[in-house]
Amino acid sequence: MTTKVAHAAQKTPKMQATPGGSVIVKPEEMEWQPTQFEKVWIKILYEDRDKGEMTCLAKLDPGAKLPMHMHPEIEQAYVLEGSMTDHDGTVHAGEYVWRHGGSVHDNVSEEGAIVLAVYRKPNLFQNSTGLNARKDAG
Repeated sequence: MTTKVAHAAQKTPKMQATPGGSVIVKPEEMEWQPTQFEKVWIKILYEDRDKGEMTCLAKLDPGAKLPMHMHPEIEQAYVLEGSMTDHDGTVHAGEYVWRHGGSVHDNVSEEGAIVLAVYRKPNLFQNSTGLNARKDAG
């Protein structure tokens, strides 16, 4: 260790765990919420509307289609069950896809899928922003 690094390490206080710093979410205890798109459901695991951030589970019933939309920033998706397809190919269970900010695509799921999705900014659909739980649902 260099003298400069050793000196900095001596000045750094010992870190302690932050009580309440972890938020444990149990998706199995949450209900699937319908979205503005037929056959597409969500469970919002984390959301910060001010920052535009969201992590959710998305369920696409067989035959579901998300219309063409744009991601202002990166989108990341890990397929837990089933598969989904866009113009670049099909992503199956156990596979991960990420999309560049500014990319435009749609999604179709012939067999159905459950996807863990992480967004930095809401998707921009032609007539709406973001994947939203319908306000008129149950």
